[in-house]
Order: sequence, then structure tokens, then C-alpha cells
Amino acid sequence: MSSKHNPIRKVVKRSVATLAACVAVGAGLATYGLSTAGAATVTQAQRTFTFGLKSSPGIANCLPHAHGQASITPGSLNDTMKVTLYGMPANSDFDLFVIQTPNKPFGVSWYQSDIHAGRTGSGSATVRGIFDRETFSVSPGGTTTFAPTHQFHLGVWFNDPNLPFRLGCEPGMTAPVVTPFNGEQHAGIQVVNTAQFPVNAGPLSRVHR
Repeated sequence: MSSKHNPIRKVVKRSVATLAACVAVGAGLATYGLSTAGAATVTQAQRTFTFGLKSSPGIANCLPHAHGQASITPGSLNDTMKVTLYGMPANSDFDLFVIQTPNKPFGVSWYQSDIHAGRTGSGSATVRGIFDRETFSVSPGGTTTFAPTHQFHLGVWFNDPNLPFRLGCEPGMTAPVVTPFNGEQHAGIQVVNTAQFPVNAGPLSRVHR
């Protein structure tokens, strides 16, 4: 049988031609810095902003190693923020908020996530939302009214008000201090915040999408 009418030879030729076309497409994508894997979803390289959280007033006396770290990776539609706590009591729970000012009276505050510190006293949580220079709240009417207000700081509170009291974080108090900074509005005092940044220029204001 001649090669002209050999069906196996034809199949091989078609396969070689298809492979050559794929290689050409791949080379073209590479020319423009694209990848053949998920080429339709290629995005600009992401930038991550990392910063620390320092112990709140009075906390260093009862928890000398309490601190935290946050990293924010901006995306095209929203941002990813990871917050990690260190030096906390073992097996304890905390509540993460985005806040207007790092210390009292905190201003407009937005509940983000719970964080559980395990047996080593560390734990982390990852949340998605708007965590950049555009982060704000507004109340045009209703029970409370206020103009657009940015929240550029982070704060973390003890979930159980009894825990900081038992640790001696509230000297002179005869009962635990109760704050509204958890889902039941029955939390403890603040443990870490971002007060190393200016009040009106918290770390979120430095993140750009």
C-alpha cells in the first residue's frame, strides 16, 4: 500500500500538525508573558502589605509577649487579609475588628472574624473584603446617621471578659470589664491593635488596589 493511501500515515501527520499548532500557540503566549495553564485568568502580580499589631495599653503587664501580624493582599474585586496572634493564653478565643481609631473610644467598628489561639498561644484567621484605602462605613439614615467614615485600623478583643480579669489585666477592678466587641456584644478588653500607625492614617490606608 502506498503512503498516499495509508490511513495510519494520515493519522500520524494530523497528530504532528496538531502538536505543532499547540506548540506555536504556547510560544505565542510565552512571548506576552502568559501561561498556557489558565491563560484566560492571568492577572497582574499581587502585592502583599505586611504589618504588626502591638499590645494594647496595660496588656504588656499581664501578657508580656502578646503581639500579632497582619498581611493584606489586594485583589481586583476585593482583598485578602490574614491576621495571626502570638503570645496569647493557651486555648483562648478572640474577636477581630476593623476600627476607626486604634484606642478608646475606637469609633466606627466592623466585626470581621473570630481567632482561636491554640495550645501554643498562637492562631490565625483569613478574611476577604475591602481592606484598603477605600474601607469605609456610612449611615444615611435610620436609627443612626453618620457621614462616610473610613476605618483604617485593626483591633483584637478577648472573647471572654473573664479571661483578662483572671490574668490580672484589669488591676483595681472588682469585676471583669465587658465590651461590645463580639457577636453577643459581651466581650472582654482589647488585647492588640495598630496604634503604632497615626490615628488618621492606619495601615489599611496604605493598601492600594
